[in-house]
Amino acid sequence: MIHVISQQNSIFNRFIAEIRDEKIQKDRWRFRNNLERIGEVFAYEISKQLSYEEQEVRTPLGTAQTQLNTDDPVLCTILRAGLPLHQGLHNYFDQADCAFVSAYRNHKNNTDDFEIEVEYLSSPTLEGRILIISDTMLATGASVLTVFKALKKLGIPKQVHIVSAIGTLEGVNMLRKQLPANVHYWFGALDEELTAQSFIVPGLGDAGDLSYGEKQ
Repeated sequence: MIHVISQQNSIFNRFIAEIRDEKIQKDRWRFRNNLERIGEVFAYEISKQLSYEEQEVRTPLGTAQTQLNTDDPVLCTILRAGLPLHQGLHNYFDQADCAFVSAYRNHKNNTDDFEIEVEYLSSPTLEGRILIISDTMLATGASVLTVFKALKKLGIPKQVHIVSAIGTLEGVNMLRKQLPANVHYWFGALDEELTAQSFIVPGLGDAGDLSYGEKQ
């Protein structure tokens, strides 16, 4: 259930390389645009996991038979860093319902230890739906786990996909212990190292700051 897109050579690898490149990162528009393109590739790959049925399409000259997906997912992202990735997913799943969650690391007593706090959540019902949770970086996995638990009150989805441009082995292993066994994990790349402050190495830095400017 773990999918790492960059393990197969494609133009996708250039998008990953560019969001990592400290020189290219100085162009915020390009950084956001690359994340959006990464989201579009994820959407295309996830679409292969959906259910389809044959439908008839009328053309000016006749009819054509085609296989179309039978339901649209709910796209959930974690503000603010997840927005460009979310937009890429939404470009392809353009009829999808959307959910938004504000979650942040609350460092108590100015230490490296932190808890994930959810401040805001807006979502449709998830009962029997396909849920796609996107967050640009998956470090410890704590943010995604907290958001998943917060969403549970809105119903049990029939299928869950977790999407990150860059993830860590530590984070995905933690989630696999805590989340249902049938969850799909989608990564642009998987890195092996986390610092004491839970930053991914080599990673790419703070995706929210690189997209929208430094926060206080």
